[in-house]
Amino acid sequence: MPKHSQELIARLEDEALKIRRHLIRMIYQAGSGHPGGSLSATDVIAALYFHVLNVDPKNPSWEDRDRFVLSKGHACPAWYAALAERGFFPIEELDTLRKIGSRLQGHPDMRKTPGVEASTGSEGQGLSVGIGIALAAMLDRRSHRVYVMVGDGENDCGQTWEAAMAASFYKLDNLCAIVDRNLMQLDGPTKHIMSLEPLADKWKAFGWKVLEIDGHNFKEILKAFDKAESVKGKPTVIIARTLKGKGVSFMEGAVGFHGKAPNEEEYEQAMIELGGEP
Repeated sequence: MPKHSQELIARLEDEALKIRRHLIRMIYQAGSGHPGGSLSATDVIAALYFHVLNVDPKNPSWEDRDRFVLSKGHACPAWYAALAERGFFPIEELDTLRKIGSRLQGHPDMRKTPGVEASTGSEGQGLSVGIGIALAAMLDRRSHRVYVMVGDGENDCGQTWEAAMAASFYKLDNLCAIVDRNLMQLDGPTKHIMSLEPLADKWKAFGWKVLEIDGHNFKEILKAFDKAESVKGKPTVIIARTLKGKGVSFMEGAVGFHGKAPNEEEYEQAMIELGGEP
């Protein structure tokens, strides 16, 4: 398994910081959005778009591209920022988040936004979509891979587990799911709403290869993606332990910022903490 250089790690950390600054500004300017879950997902998304995924921003419909499905569609500000930084559309377009006529709406729309593979946001559906894409690739004997990020709250959904059972049945080793395990959902901690533990054992019982990592540690993130690519005969799930609101002190672990935009004072503080200009 390849070692990852400090230069690569530093580059990914820099890209993640850019994404965090973009998404805070976007949500502030829009006056609405979901900063908490976007920030927790940022490091994994940065690793995917700036190292793991085989994609071509100049040809988003390239048949042999890897696919990424953001099942927790409300975290799309982080995804949009990554797509813009990767070159799928102009960075300036990020300022149109949630505006009428914009390609960047509050939940991703595959009909409008370059690089978006699936319109998501309805709880629990993204993994099923990813399985369809992965199964089609396997039947067509294509070599591209499929990655699906699901939120903590989505593990409450029966459809997630039906999908997990199907992926194992079809031995979809071209599929990798990532659980953004920030321990929170809309109304509070997952353990108070619907306890998910033992989460790893549940995925194992459904026939998946399970990897547990620190979702903010790029060495662990990259090692997990390398391992997932080497697994044969079954799908892989990466349970990424993350912190909701990661990177902004007053948003970290704060359920109130699940779906609330920062006010002007909060925005300025957040941008200062992220090393940017308000």
